[in-house]
Amino acid sequence: MDERDERILELLMENSRIPITEVARELGVTETAVRKRIKRLESCGAIRSYSTIVDPFSLGYSGVALVGIDTAPETLLSTLKYVKSLKGVRYASLTTGDHMIMFEVWCKTTQELEAFLKKLEKKEGVMRVCPAIVLKRTE
Repeated sequence: MDERDERILELLMENSRIPITEVARELGVTETAVRKRIKRLESCGAIRSYSTIVDPFSLGYSGVALVGIDTAPETLLSTLKYVKSLKGVRYASLTTGDHMIMFEVWCKTTQELEAFLKKLEKKEGVMRVCPAIVLKRTE
C-alpha cells in the first residue's frame, strides 16, 4: 500500500459515493488506475464493504446506546454471536480494555432499551453490562 492507496481510502471513508473521476482528479491519475487500485484494495480485504451512516435519532430512535459487556471466558464467543443476533444491534466487536465485547444498539424507546439491557444481563455467562446512553450523534 502506498500514499495513493491511503488517499483513496481517505476519500472513500469521507464519502463512499465519491465519483471515480473525482478521485482520479485528486490523485492526478487516470480513472482506470483508480479502479484497479480500488479492486486490489477490495481483493486484499482493505475495503470490506461500502456503507451509509444513518442518524438513529432522525429515524425516531430514542434509546441508543454503546454497550460494553464482560462474560465468563468460556462463553465469550457464544455471547458475541448471541449479541450480534439481537434486534437493534448495529455492530459488535471483541475488544480489549474495559470490556470484552462492545456494541451499539438502537431501540425505539428508552423503555425498549431498558428491557433489552435487562434481557442481556440474564444471559448465561454475562457478568456485567455497562451501557453508555448516546444523547447526540455527530460525524
